[in-house]
Amino acid sequence: MKNSLSIITLVGVAVVIPQFTYSQNVTKSNSKKPNVILILADDLGYETLGCNGSLSYKTPVLDQLASQGIRFTQCYSSPLCSPSRLAIMTGQHNFRNYEYFEYLRPSQKTFGNLMKDAGYTTAIAGKWQLNGIRWKYPNALDPTTVNHFGFDDYCMWQLTRGRQAGERYANPALETNGGKMMEGLQNAYGPDVLADFVNNFIEKNKDKPFFVYYPMVLTHDPFVTTPDSEDWDTTDNRYKENNTYFADMVAYMDKMVGKLVDKLKQEGVLENTVIIFTGDNGTNVNITSRTVNGDVKGGKGYTINTGNHVPLLVVWPSTIKKPQIHDGLVSFPDFLPTLADIAGVDDCAYQPDGKSFMPVLMGKNEPIQSEVFIHYTPEWGNFPSNRWVFNSTYKLYQTGEFYNTIKDPLEQNKLVSMTSEEQAIHDKFDKILKEKQAEFPFEWSNAFDKNPRSGNPFTKQGPVGEEGARPAGQRAVKQNVE
Repeated sequence: MKNSLSIITLVGVAVVIPQFTYSQNVTKSNSKKPNVILILADDLGYETLGCNGSLSYKTPVLDQLASQGIRFTQCYSSPLCSPSRLAIMTGQHNFRNYEYFEYLRPSQKTFGNLMKDAGYTTAIAGKWQLNGIRWKYPNALDPTTVNHFGFDDYCMWQLTRGRQAGERYANPALETNGGKMMEGLQNAYGPDVLADFVNNFIEKNKDKPFFVYYPMVLTHDPFVTTPDSEDWDTTDNRYKENNTYFADMVAYMDKMVGKLVDKLKQEGVLENTVIIFTGDNGTNVNITSRTVNGDVKGGKGYTINTGNHVPLLVVWPSTIKKPQIHDGLVSFPDFLPTLADIAGVDDCAYQPDGKSFMPVLMGKNEPIQSEVFIHYTPEWGNFPSNRWVFNSTYKLYQTGEFYNTIKDPLEQNKLVSMTSEEQAIHDKFDKILKEKQAEFPFEWSNAFDKNPRSGNPFTKQGPVGEEGARPAGQRAVKQNVE
């Protein structure tokens, strides 16, 4: 059924490999803490990896990592980059911290702060886009914001300079430590510069515990050539946009991950390094990918599962000795408490909403939670806002729509007549939504009351109306803005 496959159905692609047969505490005080590299690909949905059933793209490095570690089949972000990045960095639901697109309030604490407090040397390289440049917030031009959020070294795109300063790919506009613009990049390719920065950091800090957050610039649009594309040879071709280049960009993203893995091997630290790979939201809606189960149209920005179902791979050679496929639910607030467990520290000061999936890494192949809650107010474009609770089969929106996402991946047929089992799930989800509503009220303007999920490109519904029509209560609390 073309363009109507829920990515969630791809979990049946592979046969589950036997569970671990051991358990150990690898963060004992008498041993070196494990290094951690968290890689966040940009606009890369679950369906894009070969190990997840893709037929359109070549991802040999990530497929190999999946065969050596844990491949999670049910990881969920927010459907859009900024809210996703806040959720994964803070460990909290977006109603606690997300105010506007491209802005992270300085009063927040991130996993960079957590890992630095735990004794790690820290670095970040890639896409920042969180200073509020677009909104001209007081800290918008402050390059020390990155340090404030816990990172010692950085090489960033869109830190204090917006997109008008330069793109992220050919001739990139990148800022490094001290807010300095990197020079001599006229013939450089941004992803290579960023990967080299990470590798240099690894080389300098291989003898002490390090944490690297690598929010990649690939595979976000514009879809342009890479140095491995056949028509990269002339400067003009490097800016030529075409959706067909998306495959080249996926391949180069995979190559950059391989570059880091090779460096870890070269420096002799791969064995004691945790590599975590995921994506910030679903694939761009202009991209349709072939998979073993049919075609999948990207859902970035939208609340159907293709909008926020993302890949998740974890490799930890010293600890994960046998490959595994984990079908339990994981969401972005779960990452910070997991990092805290890896580092062997208490996360209580960060008050995460998520649940650590460390037990899975330690060999317990059991679900860490039975359902996931998402609060989504994109504050960008005409994407719909909503709240929902879901599991691997059912989803309930705060607006009352209840769906079986396996049978109805495009969410076109609300469940009205329910079995007793479905009614019980509905009521459980509804209770959670009411608890969240009591904690932080969430309402829609009249336009959204009529059709709060309108604008879905997978249905015949129309646009949601002008941005800015939402009431203040739909955003995070404003009085704490610095």
